Amino acid sequence: MSKVTAADKTPPDETTPDQSMTKEQAAKYVTRQVPKQDKDGKWVLDKNQQPVLESVPVEAASIIGWKDYGDHVIVVTEQGEKLRGDKK
Repeated sequence: MSKVTAADKTPPDETTPDQSMTKEQAAKYVTRQVPKQDKDGKWVLDKNQQPVLESVPVEAASIIGWKDYGDHVIVVTEQGEKLRGDKK
């Protein structure tokens, strides 16, 4: 009699992410929101005195983990941020 493992009981998942994407490819889809700065290095504020945010690309060197889900990519950075980027 063969031994049944947990892997045998789990049905195949059709949404399993593609593992063929490289760190550099994942970085192309993801941006980080940071406060916009003027030429003096001060934050640009909106009418409610809140910082205006701008999107900046994530550097591949700062990515420690990533996963491609087909329509989007999730990356984890060295700073502990978990960021999502939609594939368009």
